[in-house]
Amino acid sequence: MRVSSVARKTTETDISVTLNLDGSGSYKISTGIGFFDHMLEQFARHGDFDIVLKCDGDLNVDGHHTVEDCGIALGMAFCEALGDKRGIMRYGWTALPMDEALILCAADISGRAYLNFDVAFPDEYKIGDMDAELFNEFFLAFVRACPMSLHFKKLCGVNNHHVAEGVFKAFAKAMKAAVSVDKERADKLPTTKGSL
Repeated sequence: MRVSSVARKTTETDISVTLNLDGSGSYKISTGIGFFDHMLEQFARHGDFDIVLKCDGDLNVDGHHTVEDCGIALGMAFCEALGDKRGIMRYGWTALPMDEALILCAADISGRAYLNFDVAFPDEYKIGDMDAELFNEFFLAFVRACPMSLHFKKLCGVNNHHVAEGVFKAFAKAMKAAVSVDKERADKLPTTKGSL
């Protein structure tokens, strides 16, 4: 079983995460930011990841620390669950439609942290109770904690909710493919370098 459990506590946030990469898409998410919970629930369901995540953050300041630190903790959980990455497909990509929005996402679990978040929101304001600018911060924190190359591109979309949801669903599909096990090469690393 590729499972992990992470606890991370700072003066700004107190987070616990349990993750099963080979789950059924069950989730229990509580961050105190309703729209962020909704996005993480989409990620779990559409990636078939079982995720339990609880965050108590300093929302009296704003949502930044909560969103960024959840990215760190969830990235740590993925990194731990992947172990030495032996047998994984390594690459995953998708083009995901969400009504009028169309989002591309491509992931390479390479061991090198890089994010290209080419997703402009029609209006830079809150979506529900979440600042739109925090999506970039979440994914940047994730790739730093689980070193990988992660690319997003919005091809079209005018509704902020649809664009954001398309991003998280596309991320789910790309990650599901990237972490899946190549049964023909289950004992091999997907690299010529000897490690990822």
